[in-house]
Amino acid sequence: MTQASLFPTLQQLTTPAAGRTHPAKIWLPKRVVFTPDALDQPFGQQILARVEAHGLEIERLKSNRLTGLRGSDTRETYRNAKSTLAVVCAPPSALRLQPTPPSADWQMNLAEGCPAHCQYCYLAGSLSGPPVVKVFANLPELLMNTAAYEQPGRITSFEVSCYTDVLALEHLTGSLAECVRYFGQRAVARLRFVSKFNQVGPLLGLPHAGHTRARISLNAEPVVRQLEGGTASVEARLQALRRLALPVAEGGGGYPVGVVLAPIMPVPGWEQHYRQLLDRVAAALDFPCDLTLECITHRFTPGSKQVLLDWYPATVLDLDEATRAVKRNKFGGTKYVYPPADMHTLKQFFQQEWQQRFPQAPLLYWT
Repeated sequence: MTQASLFPTLQQLTTPAAGRTHPAKIWLPKRVVFTPDALDQPFGQQILARVEAHGLEIERLKSNRLTGLRGSDTRETYRNAKSTLAVVCAPPSALRLQPTPPSADWQMNLAEGCPAHCQYCYLAGSLSGPPVVKVFANLPELLMNTAAYEQPGRITSFEVSCYTDVLALEHLTGSLAECVRYFGQRAVARLRFVSKFNQVGPLLGLPHAGHTRARISLNAEPVVRQLEGGTASVEARLQALRRLALPVAEGGGGYPVGVVLAPIMPVPGWEQHYRQLLDRVAAALDFPCDLTLECITHRFTPGSKQVLLDWYPATVLDLDEATRAVKRNKFGGTKYVYPPADMHTLKQFFQQEWQQRFPQAPLLYWT
């Protein structure tokens, strides 16, 4: 099992620099635009007030069409889009929810686009146009629409992190807190989100009724350091996970929580790196809590590979098709995944290591 040789060696990553503790920097876009339809929404006005409170300059568009995002080349377009927040209304098609197994029953998007700079970004090639961060001002309509997808007598789950990191935008939108309150009142609906950020303070004290599973995305130190730009350190994420899981009486959020290991990569020394990570998870969650695990190995498509190389031409990410197996979906699409033997080795390792530390916490899926 091999991986890109440009990753730091195990010896280099056992230096003090490996134990970084920095929180994620609050994202403040250079450009903020509101469409007329968004400003007509009461929730859009709430977002406007939040943006103004951060001292950001507002551009009120004359039409609902976003312009001025493209630069002279791909890199400039990427920079322009990644530093732009567009407050818009989700189109009518957003009310036709799509299944999103194995993460949840349905995906419901609060936004599209992410301010982080993960060099393996799963959004590459899956969203059309420049990667501008778009948040939806008609959130109440989107929330009420979920009731049509609930099934009496059966728990129905809704994932809001498919196309963005909702926690990274919360200081500007308040959308995640709005969702937590809404799902806290639903009898058979459950909310799921995942984040690489650590600013969980606004979520503590919300009336979630145990209906929101708050998950934190974690990875080995070399992956986070090399490939997850603009995100919180592993330690900051672990402390956020702890705060979310702690009982309310002890100053926490009292949430059901989850660890999402993604994307798992067999970097040099991967066994030791991931054992150290799981030891740190166990130290952070040294009290009884409702915990789950989700494991997602790295994969890419031909289209996403090209987009990622355009965005990050100097990346050390392993995108060598020769070392991968081809996986095709029912629509004829192609993904490059790890070969079956490597997948078996990885899966067996994580199952055993997790079970040793968290025998009561289920592994929901491996993919």
